[in-house]
Amino acid sequence: MKKYAVIDIGGTMIKYGLVDHQGKLLKKNEMDTAAELGGPGILQKVVAIIDSFQEEQTLSGICLSSAGMVDPDKGKIFYSGPAIPNYAGTQFKQIIEEKYNLPCEIENDVNCAGLAEVLSGNAKGSKVTLCLTIGTGIGGCMLTKTDVFHGYNNSACEIGYLKMGDSTFQDLASTTALVRAVSEAHGDYHSDWNGHRIFKEAKEGNEKCITAIDRMVDYLGQGIATICYVINPETVVLGGGIMGQKAYLKDKIEAKVADYLLASLVANTKIVFAHHENEAGMLGAYYHFRNKQEKSVINY
Repeated sequence: MKKYAVIDIGGTMIKYGLVDHQGKLLKKNEMDTAAELGGPGILQKVVAIIDSFQEEQTLSGICLSSAGMVDPDKGKIFYSGPAIPNYAGTQFKQIIEEKYNLPCEIENDVNCAGLAEVLSGNAKGSKVTLCLTIGTGIGGCMLTKTDVFHGYNNSACEIGYLKMGDSTFQDLASTTALVRAVSEAHGDYHSDWNGHRIFKEAKEGNEKCITAIDRMVDYLGQGIATICYVINPETVVLGGGIMGQKAYLKDKIEAKVADYLLASLVANTKIVFAHHENEAGMLGAYYHFRNKQEKSVINY
């Protein structure tokens, strides 16, 4: 049975595992990204993960998903925000293929998450899909059936940078923004506030947490509605760690989207939460790898 290393590089965590040729996740783990170490540090971590797998079994390929703007044909990062310094220009495909003599493919992490959802998740069968991941920032992708729309130079759906007033979508509606707002409201900038604690305290009646979440949801509603006016998706998939709070957020987000979107569009737009959750990037990395390898064989 062929096995493939799948590695999902996020701004906070690197998730990694093994899948078989059918895309079944055989094992998984995670580690801190330590993004402050920049591109060279992340590359070292990826190499260490591959080395650890190769000590146990023979790999048939390396499948990568990464934050930042990715050129999937050249297999490199061509733009990254300040959260990961010196990341742009990292030549994952070239370096890994030369080092291991194995095929390697890399795709943007949100594109991978979208692929996972339309191929085996909650957007399966959707004709036009918008996938958003809410985490350190906000990422987006658009798919027509099972094809990712990359745009002219692989920069489509970088919606986190969408201007909203004097700010941006991700600076107002990401998990990072939520944590910052709660910390400011409590005057407690150096505590251990995180998404899990914020929702726990909101459910226990912490008004400052409730207010911050409601404000984030309002910005999410505005942003989602704006994008829907442009691409008219059949399905909107919401992913990222914070979307694990489906029971708390689902009705609130749907109500806010309805506040900002025409009723005729609301009636024909389905909002779902990601089925694969934290595994979406890894599974999508494998689906992307499989698609690219199949196309290269056909073209050859």
